[in-house]
Amino acid sequence: MSSPIVTVILPAKDAGPYIGTTVTTLGRQFEDPGRLRLVVIDDGSTDDTRAQVQHFARDMPHVEIISNPQPIGLAAARNQGLDLVDTDFFCFVDGDDWMHPERLESLVESMRRLECDFVRTDHVTDTDGRRRLMRAPHGRRGRVVSPRDAIMPADETTMVDYPYAWAGMFHRRVLDRGLAHFEPGLFTAEDRPWIWRLHLRAESFAVVDAPAILYRRGVTTSLTQVLDRRQLDFLPAFAEAIRVVEEDDDADRFLPKIATTTMSVCAYHLFRARAMSTADRTALRTGIRDLLRAIPAEQIDPALSRLSDRRRRILARLVREVRTA
Repeated sequence: MSSPIVTVILPAKDAGPYIGTTVTTLGRQFEDPGRLRLVVIDDGSTDDTRAQVQHFARDMPHVEIISNPQPIGLAAARNQGLDLVDTDFFCFVDGDDWMHPERLESLVESMRRLECDFVRTDHVTDTDGRRRLMRAPHGRRGRVVSPRDAIMPADETTMVDYPYAWAGMFHRRVLDRGLAHFEPGLFTAEDRPWIWRLHLRAESFAVVDAPAILYRRGVTTSLTQVLDRRQLDFLPAFAEAIRVVEEDDDADRFLPKIATTTMSVCAYHLFRARAMSTADRTALRTGIRDLLRAIPAEQIDPALSRLSDRRRRILARLVREVRTA
């Protein structure tokens, strides 16, 4: 039996309708399926997620399934998988997404050729069969660069605005340096402090072309589709991201970017708040006030000026309230 060279971490909760496709495509990543190790975290599913994995992974020689009696959230579930990585390379996939054949083989080849800490790729969204290519926001392809050099400028979409953990592959040394784990307890936005820590502290990365990973949008059980109190996890997530930046030796360089991104996301959630309950909407506004206070005061006005007119108007009242409190 061949030894695995890449560990795939697959957290899933109630993914029974989709996970068969995910696992089937993982079986097509290498000519020798023994080169892949699959770690599945069944995070408190109440459907047949585990049975579906067992059925569709029956011909894969290296599969481990962890079952959590109660859901602990995507961040903590991914961390469970990270603690079991024993290969040179690892990556993530979610239970409602899937890959084109030989994607992972292509990424392993890129990692070996470029000898960098991690690689990132484009992805394809699938919304009821309508597909759209989403390009990683970085102009240099196939070239190793410093992750810090892909953070700025503050007024453009950059790689820290592309936080999708599953859109790439990582060398084990990223894990050994403590850069791969997620903030436990976060049910949404867990990838925001994670992507900042990665780009500030890893040494090298590249954006590469590879067979596609497809991200299924519009899944009703996805937390991006559920407007309840769990959406408010973006507040501690961005507070942690701000803290990560402030601890950096070059914080002054990067604070304009994290301030702008934070305020833009706050405006986005305020716009969506009309569909929330009154209690959740009140908690959201209180949390945003606290988050705005975490941003250095001198960064507020420049960050506001970088936002669209609509997002600036949405945030204006809360900014005034913070300043006059």
